[in-house]
Amino acid sequence: MQNVPSKIAAVPLIEHLRCGEQEGEEDGKVAAVWSCVLGGRFLRLAPPHKTISIHKMVTPTEWTTVDYILNNQTTDENRSSEFIDSEFRYTLFPVFYGLVFVFGLAANIYALYVLHHMRESKAMNEIRIYMTNLTIADLLFVSALPFWIGYFAHRGDWKYSDPICRITGSFFFINTYCSVLFLAIISVNRYWAVTKPLVAASSDCWRRGAIISAAVWVITLAASVQYLIQPGLQEDRGILRCFEGYHNVNNDTKNTIAATHFIIIGLFFLVFSLVIMCNISIARTLLSQPISQPRASTGRRPSGTKRRALRMLGAVVGVFVICFLPHHVIQGPWVLSVLRMKNWTRETHQLLNDAHQITLMLMGFNCILDPLVYCFATTKFRIYIKGHLKMVRNNKNCSRNTLSTAISLKSRIPNE
Repeated sequence: MQNVPSKIAAVPLIEHLRCGEQEGEEDGKVAAVWSCVLGGRFLRLAPPHKTISIHKMVTPTEWTTVDYILNNQTTDENRSSEFIDSEFRYTLFPVFYGLVFVFGLAANIYALYVLHHMRESKAMNEIRIYMTNLTIADLLFVSALPFWIGYFAHRGDWKYSDPICRITGSFFFINTYCSVLFLAIISVNRYWAVTKPLVAASSDCWRRGAIISAAVWVITLAASVQYLIQPGLQEDRGILRCFEGYHNVNNDTKNTIAATHFIIIGLFFLVFSLVIMCNISIARTLLSQPISQPRASTGRRPSGTKRRALRMLGAVVGVFVICFLPHHVIQGPWVLSVLRMKNWTRETHQLLNDAHQITLMLMGFNCILDPLVYCFATTKFRIYIKGHLKMVRNNKNCSRNTLSTAISLKSRIPNE
C-alpha cells in the first residue's frame, strides 16, 4: 500500500467514487491520496482504513486535522441529506401488490362485465354510471402495478424510463381521488334516493350521471398534470427513486410540494365530512321508519330493504376508513418529515415513514373493496352475480337475455 503524503490538495466535489487510490494536484504537482465514497453525495477522503465526509471541496490539511474531524465532527447537512427508507417494503410490497394485481384485475373486469349486461331501471342507470367509472379508475391503478412491483423488487431502484414513472405515479393519484370522489357521489346519490325520492326520480338520471362523471375525470386529470409534466425520478446515492427522495430538492420546491399536499389533505377531509353527513342522514331516515309498516307493492319487507341500505352505508364508510383515512391522517406529518421541514429525531422520521408505507398499501387495497360496495349499493348487482354463478355451477348455457329478464322480474325497486 502506497504511503499517503502529509498534505493533500484541493479536489473538487465528485459524486460517486469507489474506494482506492486517487490523485490530487497541489502547486502543479500530483499527489496520491486514498479516498472512498461510502454512499452519499459528498467526496470522502481519508488515509487508509479511515473515512471522512468533506462537503464541497477538500482543502490542503494535515492528517492530524483529518483525524480530529473524523473522530469529532458529525454534520447536520449529512443527516438532512439522508434518505429515510423502510426496508420491510421491499419484501412486503411485491407480494401484496402481486395479490392486488391478480384479484383486483379479476374483480374489476368481472364488475365491468356485470355492469355492462345488467338491465336496469332509470334510477339504477345513474348509479351504474358511477360504478362503471369507479371500476375504470381501479383498472388504471391495477395496470400500473407490475411497474411498482418491479420497483420494490429492485429495492426502490426504478429500472424503467422517466415517462413511465410519471404515468404510473399519475395513475396512482387518479385512482385514489377518482375513488374518493365517486364513492362520495354514490353516498350523495343514495342520500337523495332515500330522503328525497321524488326529487331524485323526477330528474334525468342518465344525463346527470354522465355530467357528474365527466366533471370528476376533468378535475382528477387536471390535478394529476403536475405528475406528468415534472420529472418523476430523483437520484439518491446512485439509485433512481420514483416520486421519492425529495429531501435533496431546494427550499422553494419543498414549499411547493408541501403546500400541494396540504391542499389535497384539506380537500379530502371536506369530501370525507360530506360522506359522513350523508350517511348519517340516510341512517337516521331509515331507522326512523317503523319496521311494522306494511309491505310495499313489490312484496319486499321494509326491514330487509333497510338492512341492505345500512350495509351499503357501512361498505362505503368502511372503504374510506380502511383505505383512505389513515393515509391522509399520516400524510401531513410525513410530508414535513420527508422534506426535512421539521427537526425531529431520526426515530420519529423512521416511524412516520414506516407508517406512511403501510397507508400506501392500504390505499391500494381499495380496488378490491370497491366491487363489494357495488354488491351493497344495489340489489340488481347481487342478483346478477348470484344468477351467473348458479349458471356456471350448473353448467347451463342459458342466454344473457334470460338472466337479465330474471333480474328485472326479481328487482323492481329503482332506488336499490
